[in-house]
Amino acid sequence: MNNRLTVEIIVEGPTESKFVKTVLAPYWGKRGIDVYAPVIRTQIDERSGTIYKGGDIRFSRIKKQISNFLKQRDEIIVASFVDYYGIMEWPSLEAIQGNHSPHEIAHILNNAAKNAIQEAYPEMRPSERYFPFTAVYEFEALLFSDSSILAKNLCISSTVIDAVLQEYGNPETINNSPETAPSKRLDAWTNGQYGKTTTGIVIAEEIGIDKMRQACPNFDAWLSSIEALQEEV
Repeated sequence: MNNRLTVEIIVEGPTESKFVKTVLAPYWGKRGIDVYAPVIRTQIDERSGTIYKGGDIRFSRIKKQISNFLKQRDEIIVASFVDYYGIMEWPSLEAIQGNHSPHEIAHILNNAAKNAIQEAYPEMRPSERYFPFTAVYEFEALLFSDSSILAKNLCISSTVIDAVLQEYGNPETINNSPETAPSKRLDAWTNGQYGKTTTGIVIAEEIGIDKMRQACPNFDAWLSSIEALQEEV
């Protein structure tokens, strides 16, 4: 009897894919969950058949991939992991207002995505099998879950990071414009030397999922919703 859960997380790009494979997969593996991280197919060159992946996130592009995984086996769980700043087109994106909190933004977009898939493929039970996650404002917010580890890897004082956290409350609320989003701050603090798939993943590994869950409630809620299914396998 197979008591392990299989989760396919369709991710925005190579950074999120590497994070899932390097950091989340070992964490979930110990909990009976096998996770994979295919990157969103953003464009297909019809002449050459070349598939371009990552960036320019549009729900119309991810929708087909979601349905393909839902069709594979009834027991497969499908999720998506995209940055709010990377979204160009998404259900209810136009409903987001300037006074919406990060939690509200994630709630609106995640529910809209789930409802859209449920409406399009009701026979595949997406209400039970599809779990979208919108990182507000982006993946790098998770790296603010431990200021001392982040500061050490960036070679800056932790007081700089602590000041940002004190201003915003928790990592998922860090922002006041696209120019000061988490990744932009990391770039500025390192004079452009911060690397998403290199430095970022090293920091994420050192911080670990548990600390991220403690500091980032939306991220924690997403993981918990999927973990609850493993108990039923």
